[in-house]
Amino acid sequence: MIQIKSDADFEKMRESGKIVEEALLTLGEAVRPGITTLELDEIAKAVFDKYGAISSSFHYGDPPFPGQICISPNEVIVHGIPSAKCVLKDGDIVTCDVCCSLDGYHADAARTFAVGEISDAAKQLIRVTEECFWKGFEKANTEHRIGDISSAVQAHAESFGYGVIRELTGHGVGFQLHEDPDVPNYGRFGHGPRIVKGMAFCVEPMIAAGRREIAVLPDEWTVITRDRSLAAHYENTIIITDNGPEIITRTEEKNV
Repeated sequence: MIQIKSDADFEKMRESGKIVEEALLTLGEAVRPGITTLELDEIAKAVFDKYGAISSSFHYGDPPFPGQICISPNEVIVHGIPSAKCVLKDGDIVTCDVCCSLDGYHADAARTFAVGEISDAAKQLIRVTEECFWKGFEKANTEHRIGDISSAVQAHAESFGYGVIRELTGHGVGFQLHEDPDVPNYGRFGHGPRIVKGMAFCVEPMIAAGRREIAVLPDEWTVITRDRSLAAHYENTIIITDNGPEIITRTEEKNV
């Protein structure tokens, strides 16, 4: 069931969104060759602690996720576990997926960062994945349905020959980290729940440079591209207000 939020709920979610945004900005500045994904995880925790926020990822699920955030390099699509053994090197790409709660209200966003100098192909994948988000965001209003977002994301990614991950989706968010509705990155225009005021959800294209098939590693969390092609991920939390859609995890563009 889709949980409709009040204006007061949105105010609380905006505070969580600001923390997520600050964590991502801080992580983006910290990403460099030689840093470990565990060090990045500790940086995110320091931002959470600064505001009294709690990681939404830590101990989530079964088995319990052991990190504060998900950190996914190269062919890892999502749910990479932070590790002191995972040292980023020049030419890598790495996704930081950050979600936290403050006073019980959740927000969620992800970015894929370049580590040092990366290939032109990797730059294009990161750029197109972000563009997919904005194509979806154009449909994130009360004139459309969830499937319109999905269709827009899929069409843009596939126009570049990329694989659109299907087993993992965007989702409702707010009172919990994952709520209804699912927001797939593929679908048909005119299908899915109608978007209405009070909804809050994450649009999060997860795009592979190669084929779309996935594999899950034995840790039961880490999801990779089966063909080991690079993957990128771009996500924001969107709320539907009286004034239209608002991104609460990217302040400078929340009212685009």
